[in-house]
Amino acid sequence: MLVPDPKVVRGLLTRYAMLQIAQAERHSPAAARELEDVSYTLCVMTGTSSIHDAIARADDLLAQRWPAAGRTADPDGESGLSLAV
Repeated sequence: MLVPDPKVVRGLLTRYAMLQIAQAERHSPAAARELEDVSYTLCVMTGTSSIHDAIARADDLLAQRWPAAGRTADPDGESGLSLAV
């Protein structure tokens, strides 16, 4: 199985969270479509069939990339912290 780029996964998780918040504050058909697209992409990238499983798998992938004991900021300014909740 191919392993997705952690930065891409983190970006999708960030976008997913932002869209969830936006939808909770005010429903928008455009944001709903984008949320659907991001959810689908996360599912495809993680090899899962539900967004909840995709988020859990993405969190696992990021944890493997940056183990808790050795987390340090990388040169690109990334902290290595997961955004999945």
